[in-house]
Formats: sequence, structure tokens, C-alpha cells
Amino acid sequence: MNTEKKLPKIALGAWAWGTGSAGGDQVFGLNLGVKDLRPVFEEAMKNKLNLWDTAAVYGMGTSETILGEFVKSINREDIIISTKFTPQIASDSENAVEEMLEGSFKRLNTDYIDIYWIHNPADVEKWTPKVISLAKSDKIKTIGVSNHNLKELKLANSILNKEGLKVSAVQNHYSLLNRSSEKAGILEYCKENDITFYSYMVLEQGALSGNYDSKHLFPEGNDRAKSYNPIFTKLDELINKMREIASNHNATVAQIATAWAIGKDTVPILGVTKVKYVTDAAAAMNIKLSNEEIKVMENLADKAEVSTIREWEKEM
Repeated sequence: MNTEKKLPKIALGAWAWGTGSAGGDQVFGLNLGVKDLRPVFEEAMKNKLNLWDTAAVYGMGTSETILGEFVKSINREDIIISTKFTPQIASDSENAVEEMLEGSFKRLNTDYIDIYWIHNPADVEKWTPKVISLAKSDKIKTIGVSNHNLKELKLANSILNKEGLKVSAVQNHYSLLNRSSEKAGILEYCKENDITFYSYMVLEQGALSGNYDSKHLFPEGNDRAKSYNPIFTKLDELINKMREIASNHNATVAQIATAWAIGKDTVPILGVTKVKYVTDAAAAMNIKLSNEEIKVMENLADKAEVSTIREWEKEM
């Protein structure tokens, strides 16, 4: 079941690509297409960052369509594609999962998906069994679950185990500001069961990139400005400490947040919209933080007492 392709230490996210419902314009205030993003894709592949994470729901297919344009120009075996089934946009059809997967195939110019996720745990007992035949027919190489709590993760795994399959990947919101997956024991469960944990929103959509603070807010008019601008005053101490640690490593703040996630044995998913974000990500893979640096950042993050759990998420 597991993909035989070697995973890089970092996955690259395409949530901010494209436009439309849940797309890059609405969530991030961006408007990026194939022409803008081709250099980003090429730089990533050059740096052996070949694991790309998207979803049918991102821009209602536009993110996948852009990635699919790039897939056309390379050998399919050279890329690891991760995309998602989102129950909330599924049809009432008995074959809703297969239908959404087939749509992803068309947009992504592929006939198999390396990692296919059940995006949100709308009904674990209903949706988990529906990926079994797709996995057995090799349309899906690896099964993942996203935003599932420990109880839901264990239930999904037990359903798959009965068919000789398993959950091989977990993708949850995990950052210095949201360690609920760690506190709930999900990271530990993943380690014990040979499950790769993918951490999304490691940079909190840019709030932990070092480019923003209480004096430099996100431009208004999108979801991230609404979520983070009110809490930046509580984050200044943490961000300043991260700047200090970054300076000691000759690195950026974003690289420190990324190195923290790698140091916690997770694969961070970094949204990339510019070439420099790719080179930043490649450099972050070589940063080794000390236990002391990790501890001081986690303590300051806890001290900030902010919640960055978003409307589609829950406390783990």
C-alpha cells in the first residue's frame, strides 16, 4: 500500500493556488494562475521537493487544475501527488468518493494518486470503507485521514485493518500555536503505528513567517487577516524570540518554524506561491534546532494563550 517513492522532509501545498470558493483569493487574498506558478513548480522540482499537496475543494478544482498543467510536462513517476476527498462537497451518490477521485484524476492528468485523504471526519463509518476498493485497485497508493481526532483515527484504522489496509498518513493543523494533535496523543499513535504525520499551517498562513507582527498586519479583506490580525499583539514576544533564533542560524523566521516541525518528526506542508518560498523551504531542511531552542519557543507560544483553530477544525 505505501508509496515506494521516497518522501522529502517537506511537502509543498497548493491551497493558495487558483481562485473561487475556498481558493487562494478568498482565503489568502491572492490571484495566482499557471503563468505565475510555473517558476515555483520548476524551482521545487529542481530542489527535489516533489511532494505536492492539494484538494478537490481548493478553489473548487482550480488548484488541482493548475498542478495538473505542470504534471503534463514531467514524468509522472517523478512527482508525489497528495489530494483529498472532502465529504462536505460530496454528492449523494453511492459512488461519491470514486466520482470525486475521477474528477481529481482529470484535473491532475493522472490515473492514480500517491496519497489520498479523507479530508474531514464527517462520518468515519460511512466514508472510510469507500476508499477500500479504490486502494485495492491501485487507484490510491496510500490512504490518509485529515482533521480526525485520535478516536476517529483509530476507528478509521480498524475499518481498514479488517481489509488488510491501514491509515498510512495523518494530516492535521500543527504549529507552535496549535499543538493539540501532540497533546491528544496523535503524534505518539502515529509513531507507534508507522503513520507519517503531515503538519499543515506550520507557518499559520504567514503569521509565523516573521513578515508580520502587531506593527505589520495582514492586508484586510480575507480570512487570514480576520483570524490573525486581532492576536498579533499576543504573538510579538514569540516572534521576536524566533527572529533571534533565526539570526543565530543565519535563517529566516519561516525556516525556524519549519525546522521546528521537522524536529518534531512531522512532514510540514508549506504553501508556496513564490520561488523564494521554495528556496526557503529547501534551506529549512538543513537546520537543526537544539532542545533548548524548541522548549523556549513552545513556552512562549503557550504563554501567548491564543487559539488558531479555524472554523473547519476542532480541538484534537
